[in-house]
Amino acid sequence: MGDWEVERRNQKKSNKPVLLAIGGIVAVGVLAGGYFAYSTWQKTQELNNAEKSAKTFLSYFSKQEFDKFPELLNEGSVKESGYDNAKLVEKYQTIFSGIQAEGIKSKEVKVTKDKKGQFTFTYKLDMTTPLGNLKDLTYKTTIKKTSDRYEIDWAPNLIFPEMTGQDKVTMGIDPANRGEIVDRNGEGLAVNQAFDQVGIVPGKLGEGQEKTNNIKAFSEQFKVSIEDIEQKLKQEWVKPDSFVPLAISFDPVTTFPQGAASQDAMVRYYPLKEAAAQLVGYVGTITAEDIEKDPSLSSTGVIGKVGLEQAYDKQLRGQDGGNITIIDDKGEFRSVLQKVAKKDGDKIQIAIDKNVQSQAYTIFNNRPGSAVVMDPQQGDLLAAASSPSFDPNKMANGISQVDYDAYANNENLPFMARFATGYAPGSTFKTITGGIGLDAGTLKPDEEIEINGLKWQKDASWGDYFVTRVKEASPVNLRTALVNSDNIYFAQQTLRMGEETFRKGLDKFIFGEKLDLAIPMNPAQISNEDKFNSEILLADTGYGQGQLLVTPIQQAAMYTVFQNEGKLVYPKIELSKETKTKENAISSNAANTIVTDLLGSVEDETGYVHNMYNPDFSLAAKTGTAEIKDKQDTVGKENSFLLAMDRSHNKFSAMIMVEDSRKNDTATNISKTLIDYLEANIK
Repeated sequence: MGDWEVERRNQKKSNKPVLLAIGGIVAVGVLAGGYFAYSTWQKTQELNNAEKSAKTFLSYFSKQEFDKFPELLNEGSVKESGYDNAKLVEKYQTIFSGIQAEGIKSKEVKVTKDKKGQFTFTYKLDMTTPLGNLKDLTYKTTIKKTSDRYEIDWAPNLIFPEMTGQDKVTMGIDPANRGEIVDRNGEGLAVNQAFDQVGIVPGKLGEGQEKTNNIKAFSEQFKVSIEDIEQKLKQEWVKPDSFVPLAISFDPVTTFPQGAASQDAMVRYYPLKEAAAQLVGYVGTITAEDIEKDPSLSSTGVIGKVGLEQAYDKQLRGQDGGNITIIDDKGEFRSVLQKVAKKDGDKIQIAIDKNVQSQAYTIFNNRPGSAVVMDPQQGDLLAAASSPSFDPNKMANGISQVDYDAYANNENLPFMARFATGYAPGSTFKTITGGIGLDAGTLKPDEEIEINGLKWQKDASWGDYFVTRVKEASPVNLRTALVNSDNIYFAQQTLRMGEETFRKGLDKFIFGEKLDLAIPMNPAQISNEDKFNSEILLADTGYGQGQLLVTPIQQAAMYTVFQNEGKLVYPKIELSKETKTKENAISSNAANTIVTDLLGSVEDETGYVHNMYNPDFSLAAKTGTAEIKDKQDTVGKENSFLLAMDRSHNKFSAMIMVEDSRKNDTATNISKTLIDYLEANIK
């Protein structure tokens, strides 16, 4: 009998059967709970599987692995849309390679299940095209469970949302002109110019040995490796009558090997070539890494890679114009996917003087060094040259591996911007030490100090460490110490003023400051720590060594105090930028005392810069040598410096540096032609 009958028969005798009946109901409830739990788990699994298909689809999309789409799609929906798997894959590949899509990313991805058990799949896509960022494309489809597969329903609107049937996508580009970089007089430093683009028409090369000979002749004439030529001739798009571009010729081409041809091409050109390479920089093709950093970039074109081309890239680049549209199979317009108006890049005018820059570079004759020429009153950088250098035209328009390796393996580092690299400034820094000492009252300019011999130490606590000088003279005052570049005198004066006074004086300059300058460099450094923690280090710093690290540009800025009555003028590279100054870095009295004494370096017959003496021009100068060595009493590498300041008009100062001067000559010996040019032309 059933439970219900047991309950009726015994209900008057006891409550136990009721409990039994209730227990029976509870048992049924437990079974039902297990069913519901299983059902929930099953739904979760189904949702997870649907989401997995969705995520896999979007992963293939982002990687543009369109050939893998068919494994995820419902074949019936593909056929219903008038496609088969092969046509579908070809459609995606044609469209997305045609619009040069890069950086495809999905967002707001959702998979939900409705009451009918069907999964709705929605998402948005962003991507980059030559017209910039194409974003917030909104998609919607369904995912169906077929056997143990979760298949995505496909229609053309999964290519682009407004597509149907056999629609196509077309793209028209109106390229923006990159803005030019010009010097203070409007002369081009980075320009857009037409040159011959040389290449090969494969069908005209001939066959067999004749073809081999013609490729070799092209390689030798245009400096393109045979390997590069053969690789480019094997590209899929190349047909016998195709023109395959291989190089830009910056010289007029009058004769061609058989099979070669040329066409006009507008390219980025750098007229100063090596003379301004590290400063102006160069452009290069936009890469996936560039787009990752800046999604607003188009997927084609060029971007500034180094130098001012990189610093001002956004202003220079402009925006390509054009449109990407959807048309039907008859070529009729349907809708616009992306439309952008062309905006040419801005012209950037900088303070550099093209002729001064060339003169500054020429003096080095491939020696490692730098030259900075500055207008000490306005702060304009008239030149910032670094040697050795490289040809930015090769970097921007296709450099051969041989040429690149020659640069990369050069021990003198031609890619290095030495004008923005920190060095111990050597004896030119004695001018600042002298100025601080004069203001502190610890240095008395006319005081005669007895200094005997070529080396000195404060006392026995210095152990075997001595400060050395090159020229023996005694007694010594400020003027003779500057003219003779006496390390011992300035070491003693620095110890006399003490660390606190010395550092307070240095803090009035630009140490530790990040300059507002489109030339990257580390801030000038006094020492590795906030304190010297050593009298020896304090003394060494006073004559420009120790742990000082100052770039030639920073040095040029600091030394402007001597042409501005103690006011420091910051360097600037943009011509239109307002001049920034720092008042009273030292007093006018200190500045004038130092710079007047520096006239003796040129005017005195025994002065280190007497080779530049011009009776019709007043030039103040200070030489400097910073020795880098592992220990005392050894010969180290010497860097040579020359500070030259116009005292006739105060219109220029020059900071010239040569690395390893024992091997490469001194800054003073190589600089006369530059100083002569500045005296004659900068007024």
